[in-house]
Amino acid sequence: MERPQKPLSMHPKKFALWLFLVTVVMIFAALTSAYIVRKGDGNWLNVEIPSIFWVNTLFIVTSSVTMHLAYLSAKKNNFGNLKLYIIITSILGISFLVGQFIGWGKLVDMGVFFGGKESNPAGSFVYVFTGLHGFHLISGVFVLLVVLVKSFRLEVHSKNMTLIEMCATYWHFLDGLWVYLFIFLLLNH
Repeated sequence: MERPQKPLSMHPKKFALWLFLVTVVMIFAALTSAYIVRKGDGNWLNVEIPSIFWVNTLFIVTSSVTMHLAYLSAKKNNFGNLKLYIIITSILGISFLVGQFIGWGKLVDMGVFFGGKESNPAGSFVYVFTGLHGFHLISGVFVLLVVLVKSFRLEVHSKNMTLIEMCATYWHFLDGLWVYLFIFLLLNH
């Protein structure tokens, strides 16, 4: 007698997260496609990428490592390291956001503005890319803080991994998205 196979299943919140990530990918794919199409129309001045974006890239890649270490700490019920790595990841995420703000200041110093008569479409795209990514990163830092509070309450542990798994997925996604955007801007500026 054959036993019925267990159907493939996923936690509903994880499924919702993956649907959300697909929509974010579609938004950024559309924006990068629009960048390429608009660049071909002319009236395009190349924008120098502020050097602070290199530092920001280091911050976010490092934060992905610390996020993974937090996840591994939760799997091992190492609550001290879990809290430490979530705090470090949050600090690196906030540092990235501060760096983006500094980068916008550098763009303004270079005469690159968003919209208006003085603006260049390339500069506007840089603001949109970095601003939209920054908005998502703010939400990621918020989720990190929720995980941190729950880790202090000992609600994140090896038998309750859903929240930290979702947080890690989202954080790594944001990291990969930034690396994609940064390389795209470097190759297309």
